[in-house]
Amino acid sequence: MTDRPTSGGAAVEDAPTGDGLTELLNAVLSVASDLDLTGVLERFVHLCADLTGAPYGAINVLDKRGASTTFVQTGVPAAVAAMLGHPPHKIGVLSRIPADGVLLLDDLTQHPAFEGFPAGHPPMGSFLGAAVRVREQVYGYLYLSDKPGGFTEHDAAVVVALAAAAGVAVANAQLYTEAAQREHWLRAGQDITTMLLSGVDEEDALAHIAATARDVADADTAALALPGMGGELMIELADGYNADSLIGEVMPRDGRSWSVMSEGRGLLVESLSRSRVVRVVPMRAFGPALFAPLQTSGRGVGVLILLRRIGSPPFDPSDLVTAESFASQAALAFVLAEARHAQDVAALLDERERIARDLHDLAIQQLFATGMQLETVRRRAARGVDPSELTSIVEEALDNVDGSVRQIRQIVYALRDPDAATGLVERLRREASLARTGLGFAPSLVVSLDDVPVPDGDYLEADQLDARVGTDLTDDVVAVVREGLANAARHAHASGVIVRVSVRGAGPTGSVQVEVEADGSGLPPVRDRRSGTGNLAARARQHGGSFSLGVSPSGDGTLLSWSAPLG
Repeated sequence: MTDRPTSGGAAVEDAPTGDGLTELLNAVLSVASDLDLTGVLERFVHLCADLTGAPYGAINVLDKRGASTTFVQTGVPAAVAAMLGHPPHKIGVLSRIPADGVLLLDDLTQHPAFEGFPAGHPPMGSFLGAAVRVREQVYGYLYLSDKPGGFTEHDAAVVVALAAAAGVAVANAQLYTEAAQREHWLRAGQDITTMLLSGVDEEDALAHIAATARDVADADTAALALPGMGGELMIELADGYNADSLIGEVMPRDGRSWSVMSEGRGLLVESLSRSRVVRVVPMRAFGPALFAPLQTSGRGVGVLILLRRIGSPPFDPSDLVTAESFASQAALAFVLAEARHAQDVAALLDERERIARDLHDLAIQQLFATGMQLETVRRRAARGVDPSELTSIVEEALDNVDGSVRQIRQIVYALRDPDAATGLVERLRREASLARTGLGFAPSLVVSLDDVPVPDGDYLEADQLDARVGTDLTDDVVAVVREGLANAARHAHASGVIVRVSVRGAGPTGSVQVEVEADGSGLPPVRDRRSGTGNLAARARQHGGSFSLGVSPSGDGTLLSWSAPLG
């Protein structure tokens, strides 16, 4: 038995030449060409086994404590591998593999550090072990064994070269995975922002935040700890494994959650089950944990907690960075949604005050005056005054009642249509602004009067346009634009949308035309819902106009066209 630790440099004299060098270079290129981490490891192990003639090969990725986190092998049947249970840890002979170079053994069972094979493990003799380094750090260890006649310095040179290529490939695969993960987190954050700002129920939004974070982070459970009654930080929502056991748990004031929210910095925990300071009992049933603050502009909204089961791989620092970014974006959207809700409540209170003022100043005062007139009629009739003398007073009172009815109708109409007092141009600009959330960009809006665009702030032109279109037709034009923008957001997958509203002429000979043109995928081959476009066609028929939905003149995308004659 020989124990031959060999550096990579010492094996150069036995480096492959000729066809062997070509074969090695092809193998190096093959390993380095994959961006999938699992694919890189599998290809590396198979190539090392094939080029050295080893019947058994494996790569073992270890954590800081030397426990296996990823194990890829070839040669051992799947049934036998399943029977063996967990992969080998960094103990015995495996702990003697150097960080540089290789460990060559004629018979690993004769090594002083050999501690035996697990029950059912196939017998193995010769052994070659080498470290795989990524960014100057040992990432994992390659094991090759049981080659007839033993391994050579030539095999060592092959393995060292392939291990270097594997290190580069692993680094590239990690960068690619991290970039894809960041993109996934970014899209998830944008979805949350869109959902909150579109007015969705707060509880539904929080549930979506938890479910999305759990999915993107590959966690088993996600929980949201939010400030509750009495200033306590409590898990109000959880999603995934053992979620019900977490809901309602109060976070200790000196615990991790409070620290994360107050300091605004996330943290990683390798295993809650092994931690001695976990006082929330249900959380002891989990292993790795990630705490990210829901914080924006120095304000702590809560804490996002991601959990994995015991024995799962821990979260990486890159997971924490992306999770913190997602949590900050979710917190900002949450605060903006709260502000929008507060603004809506304030607007509602202002509207109630306006309604009360209008009712008092207009309808109620007029009805009070009418009541006084009728009281006069009653008194005079009681004194026996000639009824003909009371006719004029009654007729005036009836006119006042009619006036009161009209005033109340106007107030009710304003309640049903708060935009009734707003001009067409302003309402169209509002629709374009609101569509930004669903589209992901601002659509273009062009409003023209007699083929001349109406500039921003030109109230004279806008008033002329309103006078020609009229109130009823204005409502339909706004509804058509709203439906067109909604269709573009739902179906077109567009990167650009333009809305054109043109008013030409006046009276019955004039017309208003609406066009919503979107690039993108165009009309779907099968449309199972037509309620929206059916409404547009009905609106056109009501005014004696026309409606069409087809392919854009450019050949790409969709063109919605709607027109109607003016009043």
